[in-house]
Amino acid sequence: MKQYDAIIIGAGQAGGPLARKLAEAGKKTAIIEKRWVGGTCVNDGCTPTKTMVASAKMAYMAANSGPLGVKIKSFSVDLRRIKKRKDDIVHSARDGNQKAIEKTQNLELLFGEASFTGDKTVKVKLNSGREKELKADLIFINTGAKPFIPEIEGLSEIGYLDSTLIMELTEIPEHLVVVGGNYIGLEFGQMFRRFGSKVTVIERSGRLVSREDEDISAEVTKIMEAENIAIYTDTTTTKFKKKAGGKITITLNKKGEEEKIKCSHVLMAVGRVPQSKALDLDLTGVKVDERGFITVNDTLETNVKGIYALGDVKPGPAFTHISYNDYTIVYRNLIENQKLSIKDRPVPYTMFTDPQLAHIGISESEAKKQGIKYKVAKLPFAHVARAIENGDTRGFMKAIVDPDTKKILGATVLGPEGGEIMTMLQMAMMGDITYEQIRYCVFAHPLYAESLNNLFLGLED
Repeated sequence: MKQYDAIIIGAGQAGGPLARKLAEAGKKTAIIEKRWVGGTCVNDGCTPTKTMVASAKMAYMAANSGPLGVKIKSFSVDLRRIKKRKDDIVHSARDGNQKAIEKTQNLELLFGEASFTGDKTVKVKLNSGREKELKADLIFINTGAKPFIPEIEGLSEIGYLDSTLIMELTEIPEHLVVVGGNYIGLEFGQMFRRFGSKVTVIERSGRLVSREDEDISAEVTKIMEAENIAIYTDTTTTKFKKKAGGKITITLNKKGEEEKIKCSHVLMAVGRVPQSKALDLDLTGVKVDERGFITVNDTLETNVKGIYALGDVKPGPAFTHISYNDYTIVYRNLIENQKLSIKDRPVPYTMFTDPQLAHIGISESEAKKQGIKYKVAKLPFAHVARAIENGDTRGFMKAIVDPDTKKILGATVLGPEGGEIMTMLQMAMMGDITYEQIRYCVFAHPLYAESLNNLFLGLED
């Protein structure tokens, strides 16, 4: 059994940087990765999807260039070339991450699957076929999550797609049915509609992106339907059947009524589950919740002293930036003797549909539930000069403010460059800048950011 100071299981957006920093701090460190360095973000998530989103945006712009005086008679979408560009970018990012680990002194990279064998002991089934056993006082679990696939009659027999497999397609689906009307499903649904597929989205709840305020959900639906994406809400899938010619028949239940639709491909986008089961956590005493997420305290330590969980394998928001922030908190606490906590940290996020949907802080519905005093500032992009000039006025921005302190409590931006605009409001919140200060701030003209003046104009007494 080989002794280390620290073991990291999973080379994702928390594990990789943490391993390097611990090794650079003088700790003998091992990092174990069963697949590829970089985690979901680099290999299956942010990097490849946003690369493909860029291609879909270009197709949309070509198809809608007429109103701006540019006539494009025809264009074609080459999915093989889009995939190659995506693969090249992914491989470059992955290789860069791996080289950074390999050149770090005091750090050993092992490719294989890890599981606990006892108190802070880890067995690695190496991809080469051999086994190794490791031990350390500090262990960090960064194994992430994977797509959740529900048990539905016939689903396993149709060759369904998940968020990883769909990016391996080289031919554009004739009719793609997306099961799940939230962030992942809508990004892919809009993407493949722009590539030329007929797209249908099936959502079991009463509306798309149901975690958002109702007005946000309604506007997202309007945007999707404007691109001829069919939306089924209050609908569940009860049966799948693939016929000899390859066509798939889906049986739906919509408010108690049965309906059948036919398609060529099915994307399952109904959530993700933690990759914790194969770790044999019971052998080391680490607790998980009823869904398999590893429970942690406000410093990301599990119930077993010296064992930490970072990123999507623990409960809470499953975003790359949260995983990376987990690493910075753990490292600074352990090596720099700081007393940082995940409690009350900002949790921004962006859905990379076009236009983007970005959010920070509390929503209007959350403010109502909490019974707090608030005001709403709202501005359609149809009233934003830059949006008008660029020919894209879809969506609106919305902020929740405290009428007494004039501080911003939360904001949602559904519109062009929504994530960038949201981030300005996030920084204002972090710096205790009031909406009144933003209202009278001098912004360069004509930026999208300048519209923040007018967003808060309506709050004047």
